[in-house]
Amino acid sequence: MTKKMFKDINDGHLSYQPPDHLGRKAKAIWRKVVLFLETQKPIERIDQTLVEMYCTQYEIYRNSYEHIKEHGEVQAMYKPIQDMTGKIIDKSFQGYKRNPMTQIYSDSIKNLAKIGSELGLSPKSRSELMGLNVQEDNEEDDGMGAFFDD
Repeated sequence: MTKKMFKDINDGHLSYQPPDHLGRKAKAIWRKVVLFLETQKPIERIDQTLVEMYCTQYEIYRNSYEHIKEHGEVQAMYKPIQDMTGKIIDKSFQGYKRNPMTQIYSDSIKNLAKIGSELGLSPKSRSELMGLNVQEDNEEDDGMGAFFDD
């Protein structure tokens, strides 16, 4: 029995079953993304890492959003006030600071957009990819062949 190369497993396509190491939300989006990609143009197994990155970024996006919903975009800062024995007797409001999770949320959205574009998961990227496929299929003569024929 010969062992298939990684790219040839599952006839070169991604499995609908997500990898075990993905989290619950990443696994859920994996199933949706792979199904969508297969209906558009079969995605190749070699692109698995890209799909995994998209799914993990989606999970980070969702988790950070849940944290922001629970704790808000900003967090109040307080300075403890102590008596002479060191016991905290009050706290003094110092203002607000940005919830660090908002940066993680923002980064994950940017990563989702970038990776999703590479996979053709946005209307714009799909139309661009379709345009490339049409150009490749038509193989129109753009006059450049004559330029190089000498």
